[in-house]
Amino acid sequence: MSVLETTDRSGDSRPLPLAGIRVCDFTWIVAGPQATRILADLGADVVKVENESYLDSMRWGMQQDPANPTYNGSGFHSNFNRNKRGITANLHHPSGREVAERLIEQSDIVIENFSAGAFERMGFGWDVIHELNPNAIYISLSGFGQTGRDRSYITWGPTAAAVSGATQMSGLPDEDPAGWGYSYLDHTAGYYGAIAALMALAHRRRTGETQHVDMAQIETGMVLTGVPVLDYQVNGREYRRIGNRSEHPAIAPHNTYRCAADEVEDDRWIAIVAETEEQWTALCEVLGEPDLAADERFTSNEARKRNEDALDAALTALTRPRDASELMYALQARGVPAGMCQRTDDKMERDEQHAARDFYRTAPHGYLGEHRYEGYPARFSDARWRMVRGAPLLSEDTMEVLTDLLEFTPDEVGQMMAELAV
Repeated sequence: MSVLETTDRSGDSRPLPLAGIRVCDFTWIVAGPQATRILADLGADVVKVENESYLDSMRWGMQQDPANPTYNGSGFHSNFNRNKRGITANLHHPSGREVAERLIEQSDIVIENFSAGAFERMGFGWDVIHELNPNAIYISLSGFGQTGRDRSYITWGPTAAAVSGATQMSGLPDEDPAGWGYSYLDHTAGYYGAIAALMALAHRRRTGETQHVDMAQIETGMVLTGVPVLDYQVNGREYRRIGNRSEHPAIAPHNTYRCAADEVEDDRWIAIVAETEEQWTALCEVLGEPDLAADERFTSNEARKRNEDALDAALTALTRPRDASELMYALQARGVPAGMCQRTDDKMERDEQHAARDFYRTAPHGYLGEHRYEGYPARFSDARWRMVRGAPLLSEDTMEVLTDLLEFTPDEVGQMMAELAV
């Protein structure tokens, strides 16, 4: 049993939901590692397999010391590969291939997110995996899936979002599509990958059947566009970008408003919504302009919606001198939905809710040292998730995995290392 399965810095002794499940992880970048990170957080023994000649490019991203980059110096990589064990294996070397085969034989799940057909060309298609281990579930997570005209295309989060339609939906009216400024579909694909793995495990437990799960990142974005697609089919309406406003239902105010600067930057914002006349009246009172509610342009939700540009301008003039955090709590106290647009320092240092739920937990990393990591966003009454360590250093667990789990002798491992097989 992996040391990671038996160690928990929190001292919580409740069971891990996926304890005893082993994952052979050939993923890289973000989408695949996000999926396996979830499985690792829930207790699966995830063994990440890397090839030193084709490193996960995320090892070079967002370095702790950009002037002196190292393949162990990325906090970004550490976050997405935490709680995993890591080995290296050269699949083009007979001994490295044997390592991969033995690990597949010992695994419940084999997962990769190469371009479609790449893993099969390496010699590990579904037929080979099923022959090596009839009990293994195989998950392929590619841009367009394993079938169809575009199956050979390669995607990144932003390109997948564009093809799925999500980018077109984001932005202000009469402006170019803004996108999300973040590779959201990399993470969405990872979430769906974890769900697919859990569903395949449940199916195997119930029926004894294993299967190849073929996931398309593009399609995980397309499901996010469901409401506009339905509106087009049923009502014939083309989607138009509306920024932070609300059309369905048509509510005003419903936007983000600029607040006073703080010691860090001149860019503080608050989101405010008034769904009822009572909330609208309370908003005007908290902002110190009760007469605004009597302005004929704003006396009803319908009137406010018709004059939304003037409304947002008037509210911005009132929120601009206010402290975002203080205004948020003042509005919430009056029942007005309001939320400060939080920066990282707000979330990690000042948010009492996150602290109360122990969301940011500290764990060690062999190169980066002690750092906090984002938590798993669910709490179980009779189980737990874990935060044991950051990502493994490159090849950190090769000797342990190959000798303790795969039953190679230390001399055999030494010979493989000398031949660059691992």
